[in-house]
Amino acid sequence: MSFRHLFMAACVAVPLSGGAAFAADYTLVMVEQAGCAYCAAWNDEIAPAYPNTAEGQFAPLVRADLREGPPDGITYERRVNFTPTFILTEDGAEIARLEGYVGQDFFWPVLARLLESHTEFKQPSN
Repeated sequence: MSFRHLFMAACVAVPLSGGAAFAADYTLVMVEQAGCAYCAAWNDEIAPAYPNTAEGQFAPLVRADLREGPPDGITYERRVNFTPTFILTEDGAEIARLEGYVGQDFFWPVLARLLESHTEFKQPSN
């Protein structure tokens, strides 16, 4: 078992405000393929910052190649046809998806809305 999994297992019993316990393990799977210009743009514009954001801390990024199928422990609801496709998973199961990338001005607010709609994620106040 990796350190991350041990840490997440320890978090299960830690109560959050309101008495709720954090029980889910969320990830954001980026399905990509070689030669994808939109994947390259995401990698240039978003990837360096993503792990340092509230979104990246809440749903760490997992990369997957389009032709290799889902990573171990991850299931998709349906076939992935476009790259990049971002699949939000809860405990390894797909709960939401964002297909395509048209720029950082679109990506961040749509990702925040997706997280807030399907998880207990709350945007940090500035």
